[in-house]
Amino acid sequence: MLVKTFGSAVYGIEAITITVEVNILAGTKYFVVGLADTAIKESYFRIESALKSCNFRMPRQQVVVNMAPADIRKEGSAYDLTIAMGVLAASGQVENENLEKYLIMGELSLDGSLQPIKGALPIAIQARKEGYKGFILPKQNAREAAIVNDLAVYGVENIKEVVAFFNGETQLTAEVVNTRDEFFKSLTSYDSDFSEVRGQENIKRALEIAAAGGHNVILIGPPGAGKTMLARRLPSILPPLSLYESLETTKIHSVAGKLSAADALVTTRPFRSPHHTISDVALVGGGSNPQPGEISLAHNGVLFLDELPEFKRSALEVMRQPLEERRVTISRAKFTVDYPSSFMLVASMNPCPCGYFNHPEKECICPPGTVQKYLSKISGPLLDRIDLHVEVTPVNFNELASDRLAEKSEFIRERVIKARDIQAHRFGNKPDLHANAQMSPQMVRDICKINTAGQTLLKKAMEKLGLSARAYDRILKVSRTIADLAGAEEIQLEHLAEAIHFRSLDREGWAR
Repeated sequence: MLVKTFGSAVYGIEAITITVEVNILAGTKYFVVGLADTAIKESYFRIESALKSCNFRMPRQQVVVNMAPADIRKEGSAYDLTIAMGVLAASGQVENENLEKYLIMGELSLDGSLQPIKGALPIAIQARKEGYKGFILPKQNAREAAIVNDLAVYGVENIKEVVAFFNGETQLTAEVVNTRDEFFKSLTSYDSDFSEVRGQENIKRALEIAAAGGHNVILIGPPGAGKTMLARRLPSILPPLSLYESLETTKIHSVAGKLSAADALVTTRPFRSPHHTISDVALVGGGSNPQPGEISLAHNGVLFLDELPEFKRSALEVMRQPLEERRVTISRAKFTVDYPSSFMLVASMNPCPCGYFNHPEKECICPPGTVQKYLSKISGPLLDRIDLHVEVTPVNFNELASDRLAEKSEFIRERVIKARDIQAHRFGNKPDLHANAQMSPQMVRDICKINTAGQTLLKKAMEKLGLSARAYDRILKVSRTIADLAGAEEIQLEHLAEAIHFRSLDREGWAR
């Protein structure tokens, strides 16, 4: 008897429906065809054990499982429940009248219980798009999939529940999640706040500018100066996620299997901080079964690279194109997947191997030439994509011991939102542009115009401070953001002067 059930495969952050055809014929073997990987072919042993544990029988005949379309590779153990229900229906143990109305996914344990799957959200979105009546999946993934409206999502713990449902012996309760309530519940809830930071007012100002214009930033300073602490608080001053951004971010985390059973939506901006030993593939994404990397998990949020010169040069260089295009493309022989990767890059580094070059109190013990060699680990093209170079100095005792609370993140965030609103109005006819940092060179010339006095100041700065030509556009972009924060229509001299101040690593002789 031929029976069809339906599952789904995830490519990138999109899902493709897979038809699982099960036919029982004369014979004794079990065959899986349709470009299935080893995990799917091993499903026979999991399914047989699960069915026996739940008092069902595995047919002692030839079972042929075809997974269509046959030219798309299927991977993973999430098809166990899909195949098992097909086998039970084909052998007459389950009514197959309503099977084709539901999408069924789940990994089976040997006792018949279900293990969570990856990519439940994009699968649910595709199921609704194709008009399925419901989606049956493991209980752990139910809240994640239930944020999709107009689709009944049933979370189950055991294959017995699924069989009883299709046999009409019991009813399953659909998981209900109010998407908007879930979205607004913890929209600006962060564990850390800028009010906890003592001193460092100039660094806070730099991060406010970075947040307002979407600029990449690098923090340079000695150990213990507060670089990591400041970077971790950056998401708390970024504008809250929109519902669209939240859904897009959640899809990526769903595909990567990073959502817990209690999570339905990613409602706060991601903050990813990979260790410097990370591989190229783990950072950018890929693998034989492509998965999103850290730059995609940081989409709509912050990617923090602590001790930047310690990262492998090859890992840093593969970030150059995604930083510009805000998307990473992973190509294989038979398919190509795209992952969004629109993130703010925040990097930190010591000024030298010992960490005390330019320190106000401690002496640098590095040999001559070591500092320049250390800084040269960061390539010019990568540094070219970082707008703000900020020198972080140690906090003195009086500031550390002070009981005065600093400005809260929510007040800084209000100023950032106002500046972003100005930019949204400016780029209203360009849906792919959201912040000043994303402007093209031509747009910089059209939008970031400066007067004669400003041109003179910029010329002197480039000549006297030894600023490189590549710093020109970056300074204008940052100046435009500073003007937006001040609510000014034109870029003023003070805006330019502040932007020039944040180009430390472009100064000739800085590390000599």
